[in-house]
Amino acid sequence: MTVVSIKSGSDADLQRIELSDGSLFSFKICYLPPVFFDDSRYVPGTEISTDEADAFRFAAACLRAEKAALGLVARAEQCVFGLSRKLEKGGHQAACVRAVIDQLTEMKIVDDRRFARLWLQSRLNRRSDTPRKLLAGLCGRGIDRDVAGGALKSVLHFEAERMLLDRYITKNRLLEGESKAGGISSLKFTLKREGFSSGVIQRFLEDYDL
Repeated sequence: MTVVSIKSGSDADLQRIELSDGSLFSFKICYLPPVFFDDSRYVPGTEISTDEADAFRFAAACLRAEKAALGLVARAEQCVFGLSRKLEKGGHQAACVRAVIDQLTEMKIVDDRRFARLWLQSRLNRRSDTPRKLLAGLCGRGIDRDVAGGALKSVLHFEAERMLLDRYITKNRLLEGESKAGGISSLKFTLKREGFSSGVIQRFLEDYDL
């Protein structure tokens, strides 16, 4: 098999190749093995092996997966796990998905830390979740637990955590009837179990003379 033509696109990394078997496709150099980066190796008339042709086709498949990924990112912030799953469900092969995710992560287009912070901010503005549920929500989306915990600390400042605590108390009626009858120790245990910090719990108790 030979290279019939190979041309660069508007992006220096983007090229279009035609092979003697009639195939014509675009690819990005970044998705080729490093040995391919010497452009002088692949000029019209160059004989290439089946493995080399397959490498070009793989790079082309990665480009298609990248375009799909960028379309998803344009609509909403994505995390590594969620984007990978969407791409694989879209029919893109796992090896291409991994290569694309690595590339987009390196370029900071996909960033689990940024995703975690934005996701938490959206939940804080419209939900009454506890810190424990917020952490579990991030982990359930494939975010590393340490990354999720760091994002929670950066977003959940004292006032925001106190707001969550007040919502949780109100929603679960913990200062009413039988719930209140359980005593301060029971209330503190429940709040700590839900991930609220000692400082916020103490301020709440002081504010309500409990």
